[in-house]
Amino acid sequence: MAVDWSERGEYIAKRGMTPAIADEALADPDALVQDPDPASRSGVSVRTIGYSATFGALVTVITVEDEGLVYGINAWKANAKDIRKYQEQE
Repeated sequence: MAVDWSERGEYIAKRGMTPAIADEALADPDALVQDPDPASRSGVSVRTIGYSATFGALVTVITVEDEGLVYGINAWKANAKDIRKYQEQE
């Protein structure tokens, strides 16, 4: 999946993330995809929790789709709750 980070690259850098790290997490074959994101107010975003080898940890990534294009909105090191959900998935 190609994700457009052009509008958010500098924003996620403040959290120690890069588009490449977020893309690795999105590409994790064991990623947990929550669609819609349970924390979304609008109900249009998707939360993906996946592993990034470059970052060496689980990363939570928020994306939205619009007219067939996927846009990266945010990414951060997964918190304890997201790590638990990732580990407990079947």
